[in-house]
Amino acid sequence: MDIKLRLEITETQLKFITADADEVLFGGAAGGGKSYGQLVDALLFALKYPCSHQLVLRRTFPELEHSLIMNSLQIYPASVCSYHVSSRKWNFRNGSVIEFGYCQAESDVLRYQGAEYDVVRFDELTHFTESQYTYLLSRVRGTNGYPKQIKSSTNPGGVGHTWVKSRFIDGAVPNEAQTTDFGTKRLFIPSFVQDNKFLMKSDNAYISRLKQLPENERRALLYGEWEIFDGQVFTEWRNNPSGYKTRRFSHVIEPFKIPKEWRRFRAFDFGYSKPFAVSWYAVDYDGRVYNYRELYGCTGKPDVGVKWTAQKIADKIIELEAEEREAGCKITGVADPAIWNATGGSDGSIADMMEKRGVYFEKGNNDRLAGKMQVHYRLSFDEEGLPMIYFFDKKCPGMIRTLPELKYDSTNPEDVDTRQEDHLYDALKYFLMTSPIAPRERMPEPETEDWSPLSSEPEKRFIV
Repeated sequence: MDIKLRLEITETQLKFITADADEVLFGGAAGGGKSYGQLVDALLFALKYPCSHQLVLRRTFPELEHSLIMNSLQIYPASVCSYHVSSRKWNFRNGSVIEFGYCQAESDVLRYQGAEYDVVRFDELTHFTESQYTYLLSRVRGTNGYPKQIKSSTNPGGVGHTWVKSRFIDGAVPNEAQTTDFGTKRLFIPSFVQDNKFLMKSDNAYISRLKQLPENERRALLYGEWEIFDGQVFTEWRNNPSGYKTRRFSHVIEPFKIPKEWRRFRAFDFGYSKPFAVSWYAVDYDGRVYNYRELYGCTGKPDVGVKWTAQKIADKIIELEAEEREAGCKITGVADPAIWNATGGSDGSIADMMEKRGVYFEKGNNDRLAGKMQVHYRLSFDEEGLPMIYFFDKKCPGMIRTLPELKYDSTNPEDVDTRQEDHLYDALKYFLMTSPIAPRERMPEPETEDWSPLSSEPEKRFIV
C-alpha cells in the first residue's frame, strides 16, 4: 500500500518514534508534544506492520475522548483507516488496529485480560498505578515477530509519580537505554516545552503562563523536574546537573577526597525487616556538611530490609572504615536511642552487640520536629547558591533517592509520614542534631541561562 504522509515532528518526537527499547518513557515538561508523538508513532507502526494491534490508554474516558481521540481524528488519514466510535478503534485497510482504552478503576485492567498487543501506550503514565502498568505489561505479546513495546508519555506529578520516577528516572542516563535485571531495555527521553515549535509559534505566551504557577508546579511543568510533587516535605531539594561540579544550586555534587583534618561522623538507624541505615558525614571549616558514604540495608525493593544482624552490620562498618582508621581519622558515631533498649536476648541491646564488635555510638537526639527543621535549614541556599549540606553522587544513592520523596503525614502535617522509607532521613537527623544551626533566609533558584532547558537551541523539524 503506497501511502504518502506529511506530518511535521520535532527531534525529540523522532527519538521517541525510533526508540526500540522494550519500555520507553517520553516525559518532562508540559507542552513538549508528547501526546502528538504517541499518535504519530502509533500511526506509523500500524502502517508498517500489517495486522498489528496497539492499545492507547488514558486514566479516564473523558481525558481519552477530549485529547487522544479528538486529536487522532484530525491527523489520521481517512484514506487508510476509519474510526469506529462504539469500539473506540481505528481499523486500517492493512488489517492493523489502534484501540483506545482507559483504566479509571484499579480493576479496569481486567477488561484486557486475554488480549494480545504488539504495543501498549500510556499517555500521562503518572496518572496510573504501578499495578495497572505491570498487569498491562503482560498483555504485550504475540507470535507475529513484530516489535513488542510499552511506550509511555507523561509529565511529573500524579498518583504514579514515585514509581515512574523509580522505574525510569532514578539512576538512569537520559536518552541512553538501561538494561534491567531481566535483560530488557528501558529508555527515558526527556522533553521540554521549547521542543514543541508548533506550540511556541501558535501560543508564544504559554511559557509566561507556566512561569506564573506556584513553585512546585512551575518546576515540574516548565522545567520537567522529577524531584517535585504534591505533599513533598523538602521542596528545597535540587539535583541540578549544572551544579554537579560548581556546587551551586544543587545538593548532589561530584565526589572528592575528604581532607583528613575535617571532622567525621557516622549516623545509624537500625532495621531488620525494614532497612537499616548508616551514613557517614564530614564537616568542613565553615560547618558545611558532606554525606560522603552510606551503607543502606535495602534489598533493592523499596523499604524491604536485608535482615542483617547487629553484629553483621558492625563488621561491615569496620570494613568500610578501615582505610580511615589506618589514616588516623576519628569517626564519631551517633544513633537512635532505641538501640540501647533491651532486646530480651542474652547478647544485650543492639548497642551492646555492636560495641562488642568495636563499633561505638553516642545517643542521638530523636526530637522529630527539631530534626526535620535542621534538614530544612541545611538544604536552603544562600545568596551565592550554596547550601549547608551536600550529598556525593553515586556514593549515597539511597539518600538521594529517598530524601526528596518524603511526604507529610496526613494526620500530623508538620511531620514526615513515618510509613515511608525514612531510615536514612532518621539517621541524618540524629547527626544534624549534634550541631544544630540557625535558620537562613531561603533564596530562590534563579532562572539562569546556563541551566534552564528553555535556553536550548531551536530544534530541527522532521517530515514523516
